[in-house]
Parts: sequence; C-alpha cells; structure tokens
Amino acid sequence: MVTNNVRFGNVYETLGKDWFVAVIDRFYDKVETDDLLRRLYPQDLTESRDHMVKFLIQFWGGPTTYSDERGHPRLRMRHMPFEIGQAERDAWMKHMREAVQEGNLQAELEQQMLDYFERAATHTINTAS
Repeated sequence: MVTNNVRFGNVYETLGKDWFVAVIDRFYDKVETDDLLRRLYPQDLTESRDHMVKFLIQFWGGPTTYSDERGHPRLRMRHMPFEIGQAERDAWMKHMREAVQEGNLQAELEQQMLDYFERAATHTINTAS
C-alpha cells in the first residue's frame, strides 16, 4: 500500500505528519460548509478527520496505524452506505484539490497527490444520481 515516487521517495517522510494533518483540516473545514457533502458525514467530524489523516499517512508511506486500528482500508466498501454520485464526487474533489493546492507542494508532488485523489474519488461513486 506504500506509494513511492522515484523522484520524491517516501512521500510521508518528505512531508511529515503535520502536512497531512493540515491538509485534512483544510479539507474538512470546506466540507463543513458544503450543503451537498455535509449530509454524508457525522455531525462531529473528529473521527472522520482522524481516520483520513491516518489513512493518508499510511498510503503515502508512513506508519500503518490506520490498518492496525481499522483493518484493510476497503475504500469502496466503507463508502457504500452513502449515495455518492458524480455531483458528490466532484464537490469532494473540488475541496480536496483546494486543500492540496493550499499545501505549498512542489508542482510534481502536488500533481501526484491530485492524481491519486482523482482516482480515489471516482472509485467511490456508487450511484447514477
């Protein structure tokens, strides 16, 4: 599950935990005010933030705390209870794109991140509505 790039090596080691916490804080701050997406999340976003930080840290080469605590990520399965169509996917991706772009990454690393999020967001679509 570790994602490494020849140019950047281990992305987690390059960016560190604080970068991932900050990007997820920016993302969820945007989700909190999005009427379309907000209904898909629990009222208290504390656990959602924590889970996503741990998942991304693990995915990008950091500690396996996410899997140790929650098992295999099963991205699509975990999102099946929620109706996610193209509109929800696009809104989610808009906020994630903004959060990543506000993270002051080198252009190539930013693109690598955005490419991953594009694929992941599309993978969670589970309804035509």
